[in-house]
Amino acid sequence: MNRLTKAAVVALALSTTAVPMLVQAQDRDRREYRQDRRDDRRDFRHERRDDRRDWRNGRYADRGDYWRDRRDDRRDYWAERRDDRRDWRNDRWDRNNRDWWRGRADFRGYNGPRAGYWYAPSYGYYRVEPRYYGYRWRTGGYLPSQYRTYYVRDPYVYGLREAPRGYRYVHAGNDILMIAVATGLIASVMSGVF
Repeated sequence: MNRLTKAAVVALALSTTAVPMLVQAQDRDRREYRQDRRDDRRDFRHERRDDRRDWRNGRYADRGDYWRDRRDDRRDYWAERRDDRRDWRNDRWDRNNRDWWRGRADFRGYNGPRAGYWYAPSYGYYRVEPRYYGYRWRTGGYLPSQYRTYYVRDPYVYGLREAPRGYRYVHAGNDILMIAVATGLIASVMSGVF
């Protein structure tokens, strides 16, 4: 088999595994979001039940206190749901929002690109050989060994699922690469992350 055919087979195999990985990560996020909403509803029901018990047991001076308390409970519940939705949407990488990383703890100390350096979240800036600065990584290439240690700590933030056995996600400039741990072979490239 020639190189072009091998590259096409590898690209096809990677494309058939990348989509299910992304879908699985999104499904897990949706499940967690639904569980959070379920917990919020349960807490809201408990608060209302406690309010009704207080009303029955005569702990309210008049009906106005009871209804104001219930109204405040409803407002708090809806405000929490709105905040949960915002947090769920804004906590992840978004290709259309170039400033998605602002305010995240792992990007503390990031001041934008610096000539001769790359930035890896949670690691900081590190020096890069001039030939790799601005380099466009390609599937099937190899990542040099000195850049293989900057692992992506939380791939779910970037919409990635856990790397298969024997592979890791690493930061390489503004790109995230999935590489074979033993050889440094690049299995997939996610470019222009931040």
